[in-house]
Amino acid sequence: MSVHLLGASEIRALAAELDVTPTKKLGQNFVVDANTVRRIVQVAAVRPGERVVEVGPGLGSLTLALLEAGAAVTAVEIDHRLAARLPQTAADHGVPEGVLVVVDADALRVTELPGEPTVLVANLPYNVSVPVLLHFLETFPGIVRGVVMVQAEVGERLAAPPGSKVYGAPSVKAAWYGPWRLAGTVSRQVFWPAPNVDSVLVAFHRDDVARGSEEERRRTFAIVDAAFQQRRKMLRQALAGVLGGTAAEASAVLERAGVAPTARGEELGVEQFRAIALAAHAAATDG
Repeated sequence: MSVHLLGASEIRALAAELDVTPTKKLGQNFVVDANTVRRIVQVAAVRPGERVVEVGPGLGSLTLALLEAGAAVTAVEIDHRLAARLPQTAADHGVPEGVLVVVDADALRVTELPGEPTVLVANLPYNVSVPVLLHFLETFPGIVRGVVMVQAEVGERLAAPPGSKVYGAPSVKAAWYGPWRLAGTVSRQVFWPAPNVDSVLVAFHRDDVARGSEEERRRTFAIVDAAFQQRRKMLRQALAGVLGGTAAEASAVLERAGVAPTARGEELGVEQFRAIALAAHAAATDG
C-alpha cells in the first residue's frame, strides 16, 4: 500500500488543530522524523500481514510507518482527542479501511485486544514504560517480540545483566519473559518537543517455552520485589519478611534453592529467583 508518512510541519499542524500541547504528565514527545519511525519498524522486523499493537500512537507518525510496512495495527491511546483523530489521519495518508483499529483506553487497564497481535511496538514515556511492558507481556501471551523506544535509563535497566550497576527488579521481571537487548540510540532532535534526556530502542523476544506457571511468576516477582526493596542487602536479611520471618528461616530456604544466604539480589538471575520461589513454596508445603 502507498502510505505517506507525517512530516514535522504536518505534526505541528495536527497538534494545533486538536489543541494538543504535548504534556509532561502523559509523557508526550512526538516523533517528527520519518527515518526514525522507519528504523523502529525495521528493528522490530515487522512483516506484511502481521498484527502489531502500538501503545501510545499519539499523532500517528509511528503508526503510519507500521502501516507502510504492510502490518495491521491495533493502536492503544489514552488521550481521547488523539484516539478520535487517528483513523482520519490514516485515511488521509493512504491507509485503506480495516487495517487500523484504535482502542481509546489506558494501556494499563487493557485486558483484551482485537486482532490478537503478535508484535508490540511503542514510544513509551518514562513513568509508565516498565508497568505497561510487563502488563502487556503478562496479559497477552500471543505477543512474541517487540521494540520500544524509552528513556535511556529505562532501556538500560530493562536490558541489564545480573551484577551490572543498573540491574534491578525491572531487569529480572522483564527477563522472566525472554531476552532483551539495546538496539540503538535515538537523537533528541527527532522529538517535538525535544526532551532533555537521551532515548534508546530496546528489543525483546519472548521465550518459546514459558519459564513457569502464572502462580510461579507471581511468587517469583514477590521475591524479586523484596530482594530489591533495599539495595545491597544480603538476601537472608532482605527476604526474611517473605521467607518465614527470620534471617535463619530465610537462609534455610535460600540454601534449599542453591543460593548463598549472603548473596545480594543484584547478583542473581531470573532462574535463581524462580528457584527461591519454588523452594519457599516447597518449604511451606512441607511445613
